[in-house]
Amino acid sequence: MLPDRCLVFSQSGPPFLPGNYNNYYQIVQAPGVVAILSEMGHQARIIPLTTGTATSPRLPQNMRQWQGDSVGRWEGETLVIETTSFRASDQSRFGVQYDGMSDENLRVTERLTRTGPNTIAYRATVVDPTVYTQPWTVEFPMEKSESRVFEYACHEGNYGLVGILSGARAEDKAALK
Repeated sequence: MLPDRCLVFSQSGPPFLPGNYNNYYQIVQAPGVVAILSEMGHQARIIPLTTGTATSPRLPQNMRQWQGDSVGRWEGETLVIETTSFRASDQSRFGVQYDGMSDENLRVTERLTRTGPNTIAYRATVVDPTVYTQPWTVEFPMEKSESRVFEYACHEGNYGLVGILSGARAEDKAALK
């Protein structure tokens, strides 16, 4: 599964899907760009914003990324993020252990709408006509928190730790002789 290799986490999106823990996000806007830092996986999405009729350049079709290629725009008070060009894999990116949950045709449209001074309504629609018979949508509220977003230290590769420690213990024993 992709999270086992610290590549993609359901909370990192797109779409954001709540998990058991590490569900905090930090959203920052600067001129022409929005950045969303996910606590889980400590992954940041940098999303260029289009204005008026201007369009942001997309990646070439042969370049695919685990989190896709995102471009955002404002529709009134709603930030709309369109993401395509996902790296296809036979493993799920939606936090469940089933193969074939998405492919190179995946398209995710996210909508973040401020509904109050401390709340955002998050809605994401997933379209992948070669995998799903119809689009599906997830929606949930996001609430402002004064809690910190902590760095998530993924332990991919720690399977080597057993060998490292065994070697060090062998050196310790050899030094005692």
